[in-house]
Amino acid sequence: MDWYLKVLKNYATFEGRARRMEYWMFFLINTIILIALAVVQEVLDLRPILTTFYNLAVLIPSLAVAVRRLHDTGRSGLWVLISFIPVIGGIIFIVFMCLDSEPYENDYGPNPEHKSA
Repeated sequence: MDWYLKVLKNYATFEGRARRMEYWMFFLINTIILIALAVVQEVLDLRPILTTFYNLAVLIPSLAVAVRRLHDTGRSGLWVLISFIPVIGGIIFIVFMCLDSEPYENDYGPNPEHKSA
């Protein structure tokens, strides 16, 4: 849960780097929350109002952590736009998110795992 809260605290911070663990733990907790909200909506027979508001609330932090994750792999944050290409773009984006961090300081800052490096 700390990883999720860390991303929310950096709500619109598009600068710097984010480790793989930070990105994927945010993704996992975000998915769990969305599933729980969808179940509540279904049980209460609501329109998709809860999930819509939640998705809008976490849109900017989701983009910000994705951009910081791309920075950690040495890529520009604009690479997030590749996910708009049907099928192949999403696959390439997932591969980028899974790649290991650059071990030392890059153009986007020091390695968050080894701040002294």
